[in-house]
Amino acid sequence: MTRSKQLRDLIDSNQLEFILEAHNGLSAKIVAEAGFKGIWASGLTISAQFGVRDNNEASWTQVLENVEFMADAVELPILLDGDTGYGNFNNMRRLVNKLEQRQVAGVCIEDKLFPKTNSFIKGDAQPLADIDEFCGKIKAGKDAQLDDDFVIVARIEAFIAGWGIAEAIKRAEAYHAAGADAILIHSALAVADEILAFKKEWASHLPVLIVPTKYYATSTEIFREYGFSLVIWANHLLRSAINAMQGTANRIYHDQNLLAVEDQVVSVAEVFRLQGADELKQAESLYLPKHYDSQYRALVLAASRGKEMGELTLDKPKTMLRIGGKPLLARIIDSYRAAGIKQIGVVRGYKKDQVNLVDIVAIDNDEYDSTGELTSLEKGLIHYKDSASMPMIVSYGDVLFRKYIVELLKESKADFAIAVDVNWHESRNKNRDADYITADVAYSRYSQADSISLQYIASDVDEVAIHGEWIGMLKLSSVGVSALETILAELRQQANYNNLQMPDLLNALVQRNHQVAVIYTTGNWLDIDSVEDAVYAGEF
Repeated sequence: MTRSKQLRDLIDSNQLEFILEAHNGLSAKIVAEAGFKGIWASGLTISAQFGVRDNNEASWTQVLENVEFMADAVELPILLDGDTGYGNFNNMRRLVNKLEQRQVAGVCIEDKLFPKTNSFIKGDAQPLADIDEFCGKIKAGKDAQLDDDFVIVARIEAFIAGWGIAEAIKRAEAYHAAGADAILIHSALAVADEILAFKKEWASHLPVLIVPTKYYATSTEIFREYGFSLVIWANHLLRSAINAMQGTANRIYHDQNLLAVEDQVVSVAEVFRLQGADELKQAESLYLPKHYDSQYRALVLAASRGKEMGELTLDKPKTMLRIGGKPLLARIIDSYRAAGIKQIGVVRGYKKDQVNLVDIVAIDNDEYDSTGELTSLEKGLIHYKDSASMPMIVSYGDVLFRKYIVELLKESKADFAIAVDVNWHESRNKNRDADYITADVAYSRYSQADSISLQYIASDVDEVAIHGEWIGMLKLSSVGVSALETILAELRQQANYNNLQMPDLLNALVQRNHQVAVIYTTGNWLDIDSVEDAVYAGEF
């Protein structure tokens, strides 16, 4: 059933129906969740949420864009308060076309002059439109519509302007003859006398809609008895929102804190729910590339001082030395975030209070001076025990890298994968204790993903057997995380456990017949092991 058909069925219903005002997508969702069958897109409240007067100060295209957001937000039929049709018959034709394109179910136009003034502001001084001219708008709108069920409601302002019931009846007859689908009879009195008199005299030639904003004390049962078709609660969501916002703003201003208001407002999670955050999360799992999976974590091993940097690390750990204007660790985090990883844990030890960057998960290894890298790794895995099913990338706190290396590792389907630089001959680590690897296959541009496996890693590999230099980055799948925990528990039984390093762990994986996939790269990383490296890294 189209939305226009839903609205027409509401208006033609043999019982009294109700629709509620909304002024944007969020309020439209609130109306829908409350159980209403339709929405009144109020000209007053749409103008007010823009911060302008209800005098056509918001252009018709701005109103159109706003109501499109409302139609996108809900499946309910929307009846637009179209003021005077935003011009003459030609504007009316175009308005109907544009509303149908946006799945708006109908429009209500009032018989006043453009630009309109709100009916409750000196209504008796407001001139009414010429009857024939207004009938022309109705006819033009009906001729322009493509959906036979699209609804055009003619709003009569005769009571507002003080012209009395005879004029109201006269106009109702003319608008009926021009093809209007329903009549909205409006009144500014605090009692319903005028609209009841109109309904009694005009009978039921067309469905009659009412807006009891002023005569709100009248019993709804009376509206039923008189046979009205539809009640429009026309502006109450915005008015209640203003009241709540004013109270909240004043309280925060005076208190200078949020203690008194936090329990009085909805949670941010409720805002996300209304915005449809869960649906987006589901869609991301279907459509986003895996290397943008927000469930990935990173673990940075940064507990050591970095004694090789001399006096530079007397008062701060190496990972917090400023490289190119910001801490080394901050640049590492930037690379992870650029690759889509937001959850970043940092194992800290030496001068740990200085490792205090915003938005990191700090994990302490207070035994850093008497333990090795595997203890830091264990502490990181223990911290993430509750989310062990999430894949992880482990790296050192003194290695810079480009984001594409992270993306390559995330694309690997292997449970264990390491990034290896084939340009090891040109590495700044050439004459240092670098970690060289031997794989089952040397680098080839034709190599398939995850088809190359680590055989051995050490700093003293025979040069003819070197296939590349490990850059200090290890990817673990969720299965890999679990397997690694088991192997670490086994290695802990060895007397030399505190002296073991990450390469020892990789060799242990190979010895236990785990495939450690080798992901070959070419440069684009840097190990900071000297003052010269730090200077060079400023332009990395």
